[in-house]
Amino acid sequence: MEEYSWLLAIIVLLPLITASVPIAATVRWKNVGWAFASAIVTATLAMAAALAWMLTQTDDRQLSHELGGVEVPVGIELFADEFSVIVMLLVLLVCLGVLIYTRVDGPRGNAFYAGFLLLVGGMLGILLTGDLFNMYVFLEIMAISSYALVSSSKYRWSTYAAFKYLLVGTVGAGFYLLGVALILASTGTLTMRLLPELLADVGYTDPVVVAAFILIAVGLAIKIALFPVHTWLADAHASAPDGISAVISALVPAVAMYAFVRVLFTVYTLDFLTANPAISNMLLVAALFSLFAGSFFALLQDHIKLVLAYSTVSQFGLIFVGIAIANDTAVFGSILQIFGHGIVKASLFVLAGMFALRFGGIRTLEEYAGVAKRAPVMAGAFAVLGIAMIGLPPTVGFAGKWYIALGAFEEGMWIVSLLVLGSTLLSAGYILPFINRIYFHPFDGKDVDPAAITKGMLIAIVIGAALGLTLGFASAEIQDAISTSVERLVA
Repeated sequence: MEEYSWLLAIIVLLPLITASVPIAATVRWKNVGWAFASAIVTATLAMAAALAWMLTQTDDRQLSHELGGVEVPVGIELFADEFSVIVMLLVLLVCLGVLIYTRVDGPRGNAFYAGFLLLVGGMLGILLTGDLFNMYVFLEIMAISSYALVSSSKYRWSTYAAFKYLLVGTVGAGFYLLGVALILASTGTLTMRLLPELLADVGYTDPVVVAAFILIAVGLAIKIALFPVHTWLADAHASAPDGISAVISALVPAVAMYAFVRVLFTVYTLDFLTANPAISNMLLVAALFSLFAGSFFALLQDHIKLVLAYSTVSQFGLIFVGIAIANDTAVFGSILQIFGHGIVKASLFVLAGMFALRFGGIRTLEEYAGVAKRAPVMAGAFAVLGIAMIGLPPTVGFAGKWYIALGAFEEGMWIVSLLVLGSTLLSAGYILPFINRIYFHPFDGKDVDPAAITKGMLIAIVIGAALGLTLGFASAEIQDAISTSVERLVA
């Protein structure tokens, strides 16, 4: 299948190059952006599905492509395996679902959808690049487009939120780039597949090598929104358009976490953690702090978008725990959690927008009272998705959490295992009040615009709820399907 490796380049370049088309079209057509973006995302999803099938036909379940035929380390290499493909499919499925929602709620205009395509292209580039500097370039494409999309909201404070997001994100990018510069100075290359041997030759305890890792880890932690460098997240979520909140919460941290996993396992390898046990312990402690701090902050909120925003801090703390444990079981649990959280959280943000559309802008816990009586399908989807986010069986949230806890137990970290499972109680504390209010309180609001909720929206959130409920049953099959990639990561 190597002869079709050019598909990697097409998947990345298609949304990036075509992002300029809606802007150019504005000269004659003012509102073709949505249709064009939907067509491009759909076509890219079809190519990603073809790439996933191609990987199953290869012996080592991976593909690489050198752009323009120029060999590394001079040329640019693209790389795909099962891990990158599963996150790629998540990105494109969620973006397609978000587009179904924004068709009605907006924002409208060609410029918005040009930015949306840039965001998609940036995320896909991160997932497929085989070079640390180009990962930085794609991280910045993703970040800059997301700043603009956050500011596209109708609320005045969205500009402030986007500016804060820009400042914090720029600091994170600076840390990452400094780390990359140190790696280049130490090894003379930034090609990921060449770096493990070169870093080992320099020495995993070498101060420059250690400093580079710390700088990159801090930079990516800001992009992931781990505690305590999460402060940009709440403002961006609360003020962004609902569709963009879904992307920022479900996909941007997931893609940044993917980048961290590549740096840790593909570039530095487990030998680095073995040689620096203090760093390994620091990663685990930071992950646990984020897991519980995010949940505590979520408990203090009554605005649905803030609850979901702080829940993201907690959920990616959980994912980070599995990465820090760094064995097959825990890393698979983290990958499953990345995918499951992306589907569930994006669906919940879209649902929050749908409730606001229909019931006159409701956002707070009090305002959700009794809406199940008027919108039973939406309420049912919210309940299922909420249970999946809490992590109750048999949902995907439970399956991911179980594998992470089991991985901790296998390493003798039984306290970590108990903390991971115990975090379920905190998750229940901020989601169950909404479910209770929706079902067990009288409706006293206004059913403003039932016609605003389209069949496409309902189908999208029902599919999201169904995936959140049923993926847990398929966890063993998913583990078998991506086992090669997981074993390669933690080898």
